[in-house]
Amino acid sequence: MTTPARASALIFALTVFFAGPSSAADDTALLKDLTSVIMLLGLPCGQVISAKRQADNDHIASCKDGSRYRVFVNTAGRVVAQKQ
Repeated sequence: MTTPARASALIFALTVFFAGPSSAADDTALLKDLTSVIMLLGLPCGQVISAKRQADNDHIASCKDGSRYRVFVNTAGRVVAQKQ
């Protein structure tokens, strides 16, 4: 293997290694944040197990109990959770 090929392989391997854990950590933090928001708004959920991003500050959260909420920031700047 030539030197440029080795360098490319090393760069690719390091990119995959460092990109994977960072994304998972971000996802875990997002799920925890959404769980906290729904809980603070007094809505039943238990734990958010998945989330789909709609736009900036706008997510669809799926809860462990089967509930789904759209969690977003409204025009007044308040965080809102609407049952779907």
